[in-house]
Amino acid sequence: MDLNLTGKRALVCGSTQGIGKATAIELALLGASVTLLARNEEKLRMVLKELPLKNGQLHDFLIADFTDPLLLTSIIGNYTTNNEVDILINNTGGPTGGQALDAGTDEFINAFNMHLICNQTLVQAIVPGMKKNHFGRIINIISTSVKTPLKGLGVSNTIRGAVASWAKTLALELGPFGITVNNVLPGFTMTGRLEFLINSIAQKEDKSTDSVKDDMISTIPAGRIADAAEVAAAVAFLASPAASYINGINIPVDGGKTPSL
Repeated sequence: MDLNLTGKRALVCGSTQGIGKATAIELALLGASVTLLARNEEKLRMVLKELPLKNGQLHDFLIADFTDPLLLTSIIGNYTTNNEVDILINNTGGPTGGQALDAGTDEFINAFNMHLICNQTLVQAIVPGMKKNHFGRIINIISTSVKTPLKGLGVSNTIRGAVASWAKTLALELGPFGITVNNVLPGFTMTGRLEFLINSIAQKEDKSTDSVKDDMISTIPAGRIADAAEVAAAVAFLASPAASYINGINIPVDGGKTPSL
């Protein structure tokens, strides 16, 4: 099985923590040169030092905030003037919780900008190089909510679904050029976001965090919460040459929790 990414350049968004960071490390282990993208320069420099180096890899980073799509457009435009990207990992923190009915229109607009408009901006910048090389991997880290909406995540459910449909459309358009577009759908994964969610539920329901965590685990057939590296492994496989005929799909990495096929 060909998992070798030597000579490939990967752009990994949201790569200073959680699944994004784990994905950047995994891609580097497979030989890719990695460009980290996040908003915190100090954290970017720290992660940069953690990336494995072998076979002439050259890692770097870009500073951008997905709350500012216009600035992202400028930054990625300047970057792709002199660099080609073979692998794009679209990943950013999810919208805050709450019922869809209670959400303000600005919450939907802001989430749409962060999760779809910024993804579109990055894709438009990097696809010309992928087409030229007849190789490309675009992988969106979104949510199992695209299969089954999650209670209390009204804005997220809506926007994640839009991203999934956008990705499927791109898969149809870009497949003839050797470019695949797929979505990875993490279930409960031990990240800062999940810890925040556990603490919020514990406070709201007057429970201990251990009790909330146990309630979550009880819904997972695998009987445990995932480590970010396990999600990253699925992302890395989709980025590899071995996954060349996998295109336009949603892959849950959730220990079997999602009730639909």
